[in-house]
Amino acid sequence: MSTPSIAPRASVNATVRWLDSAPARVLAMAVLFIAAAVYEASHLLALTSNDIWWHLATGSWILKNHAIPHSGIFSQSATLPWVDASWGFDILTAAAYRIFGLAGLPLLLVLLQIAFAVAVFALVRNASGRFWPAALLSAIAQCCIAPVALRPALCSMVLLAVELTLLLRARHTGNARILFWLPLLFLVWVNLDRQFSYGLLALALFSVAIVIEELCRRSGITWFQTNVPPLSPGMVGAAAGASLLATFLSPYGYRLHVLVWQSATSAAADRYFPELHGMRFRQPQDYLLMLLVMTAFFALGRRRSRDLFLLSLMVVAAIISFRFQRDAWLVTIAAVAVIGNAFSQDEAEAKSHNVGPIERFATAALVLLMVVVTVFRIPSQAALMAGVSQTFPVRAAAYIRQNRLPQPLFNSYAWGGFLTWYLPEYPVFIDGRVDLYGDELNIGYFKVTGAEIPLQSYPGFVQARTILLEANSPLAQALSTLPGFRVAYRDEQAVVIVRAG
Repeated sequence: MSTPSIAPRASVNATVRWLDSAPARVLAMAVLFIAAAVYEASHLLALTSNDIWWHLATGSWILKNHAIPHSGIFSQSATLPWVDASWGFDILTAAAYRIFGLAGLPLLLVLLQIAFAVAVFALVRNASGRFWPAALLSAIAQCCIAPVALRPALCSMVLLAVELTLLLRARHTGNARILFWLPLLFLVWVNLDRQFSYGLLALALFSVAIVIEELCRRSGITWFQTNVPPLSPGMVGAAAGASLLATFLSPYGYRLHVLVWQSATSAAADRYFPELHGMRFRQPQDYLLMLLVMTAFFALGRRRSRDLFLLSLMVVAAIISFRFQRDAWLVTIAAVAVIGNAFSQDEAEAKSHNVGPIERFATAALVLLMVVVTVFRIPSQAALMAGVSQTFPVRAAAYIRQNRLPQPLFNSYAWGGFLTWYLPEYPVFIDGRVDLYGDELNIGYFKVTGAEIPLQSYPGFVQARTILLEANSPLAQALSTLPGFRVAYRDEQAVVIVRAG
């Protein structure tokens, strides 16, 4: 009677054995690490971001002048002080462009996406000791943050995953010396992206949790006791202090910390920048992220976890990410770390699931091959520029340059970053460097273009001689009919208006 069940059971066992084999793991890792890169190669998302152009222009300026900018280069606000918090990322962008042309931008995004996939996989793999949960959670994390633009935050995503790997590794082994890699991590991080502040926040939560657990242990309080070896609060504090000091080792010193605080309290960000609004659940990945976060909290509750660090990390990351949808990656990485930690097993069992050196080499070779193929699929420079012209006013800017229209220029915010790179001889009125212009200029710009205040009450518009706007914008349509303004150029994308006289 039991004979019919033998064949299906054998088939299931064979499938399980194959999934645990080296070829299956190599194939899974190769697909996991390169899938997002293939998507980028076909959609060229790196060339659609407005901000990447001012990063490229700034990086090129740094390489040319061998200096770090301290004022608003490429802008009519050139006398204002400016802290380029992502100067290291800008150099990476400019170097990629110098070597590969416009194809270097998609290539850089491909490499950063691969680095993110590897870092998240390593985070979960080290926390859980299991291969397939790490692969699945890394894939889910990539889906939650998609689509990905080429921006400095990608560096923060990678480095936060590395930081959490070190923190959890030290916590599981009781070896606090692992934490002394963190100052070097923060030395790199602070020169790539201002969101190193999230890394400091995670480290602060970790340090406070260790101190509280130690105080509870000495007082005989069992509420926050965990089954992991205790860490020395002194060594943790020393590593945290050294990491904090490392964040002052940038060309801007303490001013970078001041900038982080000013950005967090900006009045313009709350109203006029959608990426800094709360999550509105308009895309499938928003719901996937919500499910991921719920699963992380469920994992903590199911294990009756009293791990103060993981609890506080999830709460703080969820508050930040759901308040600022741009930073959804923060709770994504925290959630996969928590879920991976829920799969944790003893050291002996974890070693039995280790990925061997041959598998790592085979995966690296396969990923490298796929990257090379992806690079050859990226279109030529001319084709890429033609694609850029579908998003940005290439023809209108060329008209302004060829006809030497009068300065100063009043431009659309969405195109400001592109103009710093493509039309540098015309300093822009505004671009994506929000901290350069300050709340007064930013808010004034959005009010005047939104018809909330009269045109003549805004000095930046009154002084402009050439105006470059989207062809279908209400302001462009209104100016086209007003006396004192003349339409010099128009296409389906942009309109160039010159002030008479």
